[in-house]
Amino acid sequence: MHAYRTHTCGQLRKPDVGKEVRLSGWVNRRRDHGGLIFIDLRDHYGITQCVITPENPAFPVVDAARSEWVMTFTGKVVDRLEGTVNPDLPSGEVELRIETATVQGRALELPLPVFGDQEYPEETRLTYRFLDLRRERLHKNIMLRANIITSLRRRMIQQGFTEFQTPILTASSPEGARDFLVPSRRYPGQFYALPQAPQQFKQLIMVAGFDRYFQIAPCFRDEDGRADRSPGEFYQLDLEMSFVTQDDVFAAVAPVLAGVFEEFANGKTVTPPDQFPRIPYAEAMLKYGTDKPDLRNPIHIVDVSEIFDRADVEFKAFKNKTVRAIPAPGAGPQPRSFFDKLNEWARGEGAAGLGYIQFEEEIQATAEHLGDKFYDKQVSPGWVARGPIAKFLSEDAQIELVKKSGVKAGDALFFSADAKPDRAANLAGMARTRLGRELGLIADDEYKFCWIVDFPMYEWNEDDKKIDFSHNPFSMPQFDRDKFLALDNNDADTILGIKAYQYDIVCNGYELSSGAIRNHDPDVMLKAFEIAGYAREETEEKFAGMLNAFRHGAPPHGGTAPGIDRIVMLLAGEENLREVTMFPMTQSAQDLLMNAPSPANAKQLKELHLRVVYPEKS
Repeated sequence: MHAYRTHTCGQLRKPDVGKEVRLSGWVNRRRDHGGLIFIDLRDHYGITQCVITPENPAFPVVDAARSEWVMTFTGKVVDRLEGTVNPDLPSGEVELRIETATVQGRALELPLPVFGDQEYPEETRLTYRFLDLRRERLHKNIMLRANIITSLRRRMIQQGFTEFQTPILTASSPEGARDFLVPSRRYPGQFYALPQAPQQFKQLIMVAGFDRYFQIAPCFRDEDGRADRSPGEFYQLDLEMSFVTQDDVFAAVAPVLAGVFEEFANGKTVTPPDQFPRIPYAEAMLKYGTDKPDLRNPIHIVDVSEIFDRADVEFKAFKNKTVRAIPAPGAGPQPRSFFDKLNEWARGEGAAGLGYIQFEEEIQATAEHLGDKFYDKQVSPGWVARGPIAKFLSEDAQIELVKKSGVKAGDALFFSADAKPDRAANLAGMARTRLGRELGLIADDEYKFCWIVDFPMYEWNEDDKKIDFSHNPFSMPQFDRDKFLALDNNDADTILGIKAYQYDIVCNGYELSSGAIRNHDPDVMLKAFEIAGYAREETEEKFAGMLNAFRHGAPPHGGTAPGIDRIVMLLAGEENLREVTMFPMTQSAQDLLMNAPSPANAKQLKELHLRVVYPEKS
């Protein structure tokens, strides 16, 4: 018999009754039933109930066992007594009658229990992550992650992609986020950088003559964490293809993602890969107030700026501003507290508030509220408008508002207004999401995908008063080559109107992937960076390897990089990446388990030719 186990704790079934077996695992739960001691023994594969009687010589060993002790039990498999079968446990029809017991590892008093689903502070969970990972929910999530990655690999290989590895130690480059720098011992004062993504390398692989590359790539960015973004590091399905158009990339990627989601969706519906809607960036910002819309939410935002600029509208707070209207289906009868709460929320987001109009059925409004100073007269058969804004709108303006927004009796209409269009759009998008949740409009039984396309190549940086890249600086502009090369600083309006071959994959309000058809023309690339304020010499220095490669024959190429962590988070039904990452850091980028970051000792600093200058205390 094997020293530790003949079977796993998830393996025993009815046909095993009568067998002499050996199990090893952790004490998941201990119960004392009037002399009989029951131990739920747990390992990676499952749980088996084990039992021992007082007269057994091994009883004192088992009696001493506590939660999370590692034990080895040898004994006979027997049927559970009638009425004690556990249908929720795969091994629930049988139990192990313990004959011998060995303690393999004792456990101190636990800082957090493994059995059960109690919530514990992040600091405790991450400090004792090895215990946290023993918990059923987290263990299940990590195994789901492993299976999803296996599925992604299989599907990519089936599509003709080949997995290659790219360097971890590389050069710093201005790719959007802050680099993690690694000092060089051999070259004093010089630094490697950890890759924000394998962006340049995957393009160089295409220039080198390979095709259809992919890898499960680690990425490193020194940026703040949030629920859907891991601080420090994350993984993505990185891929690149040669001699492809945007449509070719879509045709390759959509089946992979849709297939993985279908495989692990647990009955939820998934958008078919050939039916991913393509939504231009400008349309997404108008209709949804975001470039990562949740299409499960049926609310569509509309621009009503012109209506509030009419002469027969007296609401001065919205004059000469961008005004976005957010329909709220069925919200008309909601109590005043509902609207007050949303106003308070908007103020908490830095806005003046959310204006609103309620649309009530004509008969109800006339019977119950006639004479109220906030009520306008009947404006259309079937509905009447009320609320603090309604009285400032003429009958014709109200009718136009109803036609444009699509509201009806029983609905409400909220408004986001700001002198800056992007701020009005942003608040409208957040309000759309909040209303969708509070009104129960978002179905939780589906995964809805879409492509966001036609991103602007550039945007205006108000802080620095300059033109900046809006998305991926390595994207090919949707613009005539010769005309692009001829652009200068006086062409700001034209430049800000240029779209790029950039695209995102979005699912249920999360950006899963960002990609582009790449700029493989060195002259166009230099011009693109020049427009964004980079001197030719700087670009040549920062991207010397890539530009040199492009000058030696570069194929048209493009790709994308879906985020592994977010994919798993969605399929696991979690709202925080910490729940699907084996060893995550805190939101402030600290590894509490391994105590990182930590100070380097004097010898290490000397070898690296470094001296630490601490910030002055304020």
